[in-house]
Amino acid sequence: MIKVDHASSLLEVRGVTKSFAGVHALRGVDLDVRAGEVHCVLGQNGAGKSTLIKTLAGVHRPDGGAITWQGEGVEIADPQAAIDLGIATMYQELDVVDGLTIAENIFLGHELARGGFTKRSAAARQTTELLRRLGHASLSPHTEVGSLSAANKQIVSMARALSHDIKLIIMDEPSAVLDSEEVKNLFAVVRELTSEGIAVVYITHRLEEIREIGDRITVLKDGRTTAVGLPAAETPKSELIRLMTGREITNVFPERAPIAADAPVVLEVKDLALPGVFSDVSFTVRAGEVVGLAGLVGSGRSEILETVYGARRSSGGSVSVKGRTLPRGSVFAAVRAGVGLSPEERKSQGLVLDEPIYVNATLASMSRFAKGGFLDDRSARRVAVEQIDALELRPADPDRAARTLSGGNQQKILLARWLIHGTDVLLLDEPTRGVDVGARAEIYALIRDLAAAGNAVVVVSSEIEEVLGLADIVLVVADGQILRTLPSHQIDEHGVLDLVMKGSAA
Repeated sequence: MIKVDHASSLLEVRGVTKSFAGVHALRGVDLDVRAGEVHCVLGQNGAGKSTLIKTLAGVHRPDGGAITWQGEGVEIADPQAAIDLGIATMYQELDVVDGLTIAENIFLGHELARGGFTKRSAAARQTTELLRRLGHASLSPHTEVGSLSAANKQIVSMARALSHDIKLIIMDEPSAVLDSEEVKNLFAVVRELTSEGIAVVYITHRLEEIREIGDRITVLKDGRTTAVGLPAAETPKSELIRLMTGREITNVFPERAPIAADAPVVLEVKDLALPGVFSDVSFTVRAGEVVGLAGLVGSGRSEILETVYGARRSSGGSVSVKGRTLPRGSVFAAVRAGVGLSPEERKSQGLVLDEPIYVNATLASMSRFAKGGFLDDRSARRVAVEQIDALELRPADPDRAARTLSGGNQQKILLARWLIHGTDVLLLDEPTRGVDVGARAEIYALIRDLAAAGNAVVVVSSEIEEVLGLADIVLVVADGQILRTLPSHQIDEHGVLDLVMKGSAA
């Protein structure tokens, strides 16, 4: 394990272990965090990051090892004990309550009250001050949280943490659902917090963020620490990948195969429109081609895919697969024609989390495995196992519940679903959100393999680098319009952002 000398720490974790039903999640993890720093924690899915976070948050109690807080040994027995110490955790799935106001969310569980009555005016005043401190004074404490963007919900979660006497905030994948401008705002808030001496533990899969926001880095692999306190500004990306995966990954994106000159058009979208969202959307995808939609969150990218899939009913235009025009707003017709969608929110929109892998993988093909109105479990399981093996899904247990898998393996279930069903058009919305770098490389290779097999693939991603690395053709989308269509090698990330910010093709 690589170690770097460090000054006195706010938080020290030494040799912490944790097992669940005999399975080792943490095998001796070390971490030290200084006041006023951003300490990035990296690792593939399954490396132990979530277990470490929950141990520091008081959700799990460690089996062994020691935790020191401000120089004294502590036991964090429950979440309230963590808050009392000064440790707050922002989980990837934000724990705000949509039906309550910002002020009610911030003081939820520790309401300002006197004589059994809530002091609403005092809560509103303190909320305004917390929001001002976070650079978001324009937000009203009386606004219902359900009406806020993901970025502003994060601000509410941070304000809730600051309503306590917090010295350390743990942020789990805070940039996962943000566009580039929202990430800049997030970083500005983080820097403001650290300037006040508050420490931030920052969990991310996006290695490109490390140099911009991080001070030091700790890397986990298979429940063990492979590096503690590496300098973020000086550690090469390739070294971080090696420490995370145990192998060299020199090129995350696979080479593109040339598209045959006579490759037929598989998907044709012509003048598609959805009122208030997008209009005049036209593009084609040939067999073997990957088309990428690049743009900011809210540009209409996801809605375009959902309309092509039939989940939204267009007001005009047409969608054709292999020359056959599909009826508007019919998922059944789209799936029958060979269109498959892997949605942005795979946990809530794509998977039945408590059902086993084989059920999720065969969900689009139930009629194929139905006999007398009942599912033929044996046949469904057998076909699912074939795809599990082909996609190297881990663990390769068809009866394991989908919710127990990593993000990368959950994404593979969705790919398996459409491979089993048989598709001509594959629509992928944020295919690597929450997926570590090793699993990303595998998914990228699978996408290119699907294209090479003759599928037409459309990819939406908030990461412009991902769109450029995967796609043959890039559609730059802003404000519900396609600004430019061009080969990926003719534009770079700065060019895409320049087009998006200008908001026109001129």
